[in-house]
Amino acid sequence: MKALKHIFLIVLTIGWLQSCIVSEKPNIDFFQNSKYDFKGAQFASINVPMVLAKSYIKKALREEGESEETIDLVKKASKIKVLTVTNGSNEMLNDYAQFLNDNHYEEWATIKHDGEHINIRVKQDGDAIKNMLITVGSSKNEMVFVDVKGNFTANDISKMINSVSDK
Repeated sequence: MKALKHIFLIVLTIGWLQSCIVSEKPNIDFFQNSKYDFKGAQFASINVPMVLAKSYIKKALREEGESEETIDLVKKASKIKVLTVTNGSNEMLNDYAQFLNDNHYEEWATIKHDGEHINIRVKQDGDAIKNMLITVGSSKNEMVFVDVKGNFTANDISKMINSVSDK
């Protein structure tokens, strides 16, 4: 029985560690479409294990001087996926935006700063927001996509957007 517990703990630990591995395969729905021609775009993706990462993320945000609204938002997150794209195109970004529109994501904010465009879209289920997608695009055809799942309110996200906009 004791050996069975040890094996279970080892398998569980390996499962957590595997989710930390960076992959060259996209981990966000639109980019997993094998029929779409990405025209030489290169991907790097990571699934962030929240059990391990929450305390590190909150500490880093505090050290960077981020607002408590942003830190509170991290507390409510249950899963984060990050995808970076190199050699992306505006056409691909436009197709991604259309994909989000077709899947009922609402645009909440677009922020432009130093040549970068930050776009925040959410998917609501009544008053609850279960999914938030953040897109960061630069003029150098490099993009970052962050898919955040959790249990947020409109007020949570509005506070976070306002705190970022004020900076």
